[in-house]
Amino acid sequence: MSTTEKTAPPVHGGTVFDTGYQRYEGVREGRKRSRAAIYKDGIRIAMGFGRGGRAKVLPWVFIGVLAAIALIMAIIAGGIDRYMGGGTASALDLPSHSDYYGMASMLMFVFAALVGPELLCPDRNDGTINLYLVRPITGSDYVIMRWAAFLTVMTLASWFPQALLFLGLCLNDPSPVEYLRTHWLDIPNFLVAGFAIAAYVTTIALLTASFTTRRAYASVFLVGLYVISAPVTMGMANGIGGTIGQWISMFNLSNIPVHVNDLIFDDISKVTSIAPARDLAGWIRVVWYFGWTIVPGVILWHRYRKLTP
Repeated sequence: MSTTEKTAPPVHGGTVFDTGYQRYEGVREGRKRSRAAIYKDGIRIAMGFGRGGRAKVLPWVFIGVLAAIALIMAIIAGGIDRYMGGGTASALDLPSHSDYYGMASMLMFVFAALVGPELLCPDRNDGTINLYLVRPITGSDYVIMRWAAFLTVMTLASWFPQALLFLGLCLNDPSPVEYLRTHWLDIPNFLVAGFAIAAYVTTIALLTASFTTRRAYASVFLVGLYVISAPVTMGMANGIGGTIGQWISMFNLSNIPVHVNDLIFDDISKVTSIAPARDLAGWIRVVWYFGWTIVPGVILWHRYRKLTP
């Protein structure tokens, strides 16, 4: 090449590709929106929405069984009142609203033990919790919303059968209007008692789930704890007797919220009628319930509040 020839200047440039991304111009809802999303997702997980058939079967089977218990109680008591006169079922001391939670308590504990870990364990096992925390939320936001979501599910699961029972008893009574006027206080009573039992089982279930990434481990531990605590404490309490026996009976985990139910309805349920703890002062049973609900709740919150991705 001749030295007199000039070298062509280098060409500087590039290609612009339109990938379709656009700048977000909407409202930035921030932390509040993230909390709401975690809460809604928690309800979907607990109820099996948007998941496979097996995930849907478990919660709905339990809810169906709980509702069936209430319907059977309503049919029996309502039929007796209709054919033998109003108030006959009450005179025969048939199970009613004050007895329902005692009869269904173990089912609710098992329900919480099997479904509750689904809200916490998979997120830690799969590392999804780290994706939540890169958003403008904290570990406290995450666990509080998960707890609130499961509390909502358990509260509705406890209220729905009681509402069916009340409706069935009212409609089957020879005088529904008179029944409603006489028993309307049962409604706020079973609402408060249902919330109390839901808060207890929700907190215990999620606290246990916070210690493991395996759902099966948490579920088996909880079911075993509930099942074993009843015969062991009752056997020891009846064998020892006295005040010591009453306090031992208080460690029957399935009876703790049912004692509160008894105080709300001012009645002794069929389950707690054989528990020595029923003879302890009412304020002791209430404080014991709050201790077993608030302290585990604080521990659960403490385990998540400093969680970082």
